[in-house]
Amino acid sequence: MRALNRFSRIAGRAAFGGIMALALFMTACKSNKLYDSPRVSSFRGNRLPAPPGMVYIPSGTIFYKSSQDSSDMGKNVSLSAFFIDETEVTNRQYREFVNWVADSVAVVDYLKDDQYFLKEDNTNEDGTNDANVERLIDWKRVKKESPLWLSKNPEIQEKLRPMLTMKAGKRVLNDALLTYRFSYLKMDGRNNDQYVTDTVGVMPVDDIWSKDFPNAQMHAMDANYFYHKSFDYNPVVGVSWKQARAYADWRGKEIMASLQKNSYLKGYQLTFSLPTEAQWQYAAEGKLDPVDTIQRTRLTIDDRKSDKKRLAVNFKQGEGTYSRDGSTFTVPVKAYTPNAFGVYNMAGNVSEWTLDAFSPSAIEFVNDLNPVLLYDADDHASYALKRKVVRGGSWKDNGSMLNSDARNYEQQDEAHSYIGFRCVMSAFEMATPQVKTRKYKN
Repeated sequence: MRALNRFSRIAGRAAFGGIMALALFMTACKSNKLYDSPRVSSFRGNRLPAPPGMVYIPSGTIFYKSSQDSSDMGKNVSLSAFFIDETEVTNRQYREFVNWVADSVAVVDYLKDDQYFLKEDNTNEDGTNDANVERLIDWKRVKKESPLWLSKNPEIQEKLRPMLTMKAGKRVLNDALLTYRFSYLKMDGRNNDQYVTDTVGVMPVDDIWSKDFPNAQMHAMDANYFYHKSFDYNPVVGVSWKQARAYADWRGKEIMASLQKNSYLKGYQLTFSLPTEAQWQYAAEGKLDPVDTIQRTRLTIDDRKSDKKRLAVNFKQGEGTYSRDGSTFTVPVKAYTPNAFGVYNMAGNVSEWTLDAFSPSAIEFVNDLNPVLLYDADDHASYALKRKVVRGGSWKDNGSMLNSDARNYEQQDEAHSYIGFRCVMSAFEMATPQVKTRKYKN
């Protein structure tokens, strides 16, 4: 009996010690921020503040097909959140890219003036300059005079004369000198872990209108479309897939620098590129509710004066009928009405490059989460390997191409007067009311 009592006392002490240890452990957990997870609150509006000129697209699901044929098999795929340009890239925006490249060439190859470079110590121990150190351009200084090739300074004009050439009686930039070099992870099905460097000419094809429409008077469009201020806010055309990708790389670097001032996005590593065709389709459908089946692109508007419906999309209405939508060619990028996401002209105006390589059976290869089919073809590759997906109808296409799931393709190094592009940037998901922390109720 005594032994039993003694065992009980020991067991009691052990139990008491265990309770105290558990209490101390729980107290420690409460004070340890590593394990102190906050409750989940939904973000008001479920949207992030977007970078300038972009809109936030929340995550969602689309029905993804290999062609617009309704009988074609497809599957549901999901897209995580992303930002997309609210408009197609304009002539004015693309000219900024061209002028940046031109200023780079002017400073490095022709002016070679210390005032345009950042002051950095590139001297060796013996006091001589190290020629292997690449000097960095002082862009704050350059932008005060940009574009340098249009400078009124006689000395600068003389030094930059070799950069210019005569076209139609005017001095313009020499296309061959304006190249942009950038690196990317090459995807070719063999070596998908190697970074390669590509050099791309940046100037749009200036006579693209005449090339696309032979036996038609297009000289006025050739001469004015990219340069004249009246077309500043029309979509840039005459740009190949490779040029569009180069622009996206340049703009991504510019935007990432500016995002350090955005309290929500500061510190994130976000990618900038052409949209995948799945991203493009999802943004084009403009469904704020993933299960919504209502068409969100307004094809017509009500004209109160005439009590008639007017076309609200820029496309070819019939044989030889281009202007019943209000314009013969392209329209400014904020013409008509945006969709529910706030994105303009996903149907009509210009078709748009996407990031994807084209395959008639792409649906069989791609994932059901953030699908994309990537293939980086060399310049000498076969015709089939260089095809890239083009989405959305243009000002010269009929109504069937306005469907959000309509697919087409073009060669990666070809340009046309009816193909433009817009860019996307990755984003992170904001919590919706559905995942908000709640009390358990029986």
